[in-house]
Amino acid sequence: MNYVPGDLRDQLAHVGYDVVQAGLVCGSGGNLSARIPGEDICWVTASGAWLDRLSRTTFASVRISDGSPAAVGAVPTTHLEPTSELALHLALYRAREDVNAVVHLHPQTALLLDALGEHVRIVTTDHAFYLRRVSTVPFRSPGGTELAALTAAIAADGTNCLILSHHGCVVMADTVELAHKRARNLDEAAALTYRALAAGRLDGLRDCPEGFLDRLHSAAGLTV
Repeated sequence: MNYVPGDLRDQLAHVGYDVVQAGLVCGSGGNLSARIPGEDICWVTASGAWLDRLSRTTFASVRISDGSPAAVGAVPTTHLEPTSELALHLALYRAREDVNAVVHLHPQTALLLDALGEHVRIVTTDHAFYLRRVSTVPFRSPGGTELAALTAAIAADGTNCLILSHHGCVVMADTVELAHKRARNLDEAAALTYRALAAGRLDGLRDCPEGFLDRLHSAAGLTV
């Protein structure tokens, strides 16, 4: 294993540092969480936490079922205020038992494409493998229960990558590492799409072959 081992908070801190360095979020924008296996608890970034400066002390432990503070093993209940997008994370965990990590970022290229009325193209086999498909969540005010409920409803069919219009993106996975890979591949796919748009060739940009996509969708239990 060449990913960060051990504590989920260390893994999330690694994600935070990397995505800031990659320009997928600025400072304290965005938020991260991970479900503790076998428990009704997740770690989530604290309100106002800078994603490239995370440590074990910058995460709040929250009960997924009701959003209340929760103790984790020998770690006592923290008094940190969870991210303002806590409702979004909890709604996704409740809707998707297979999801153990949620990464919410503000990737500029994907958001620019959405604002231009363009969707992220799935062109390469890597993008197809990691993203499967990318859905769009119509604009709802950030931090609200309406956004959380709508996003969870759209993700309920197994979609793991969503663009939140005029806001950001959400990627999900059963591990922090896979969620990290999906976030990076979503940004790369958006960049490729934008380059084709800027070159005036977007209409001629070919999607990944349908047969390959169909096999991936079938393996993941998704409808096309």
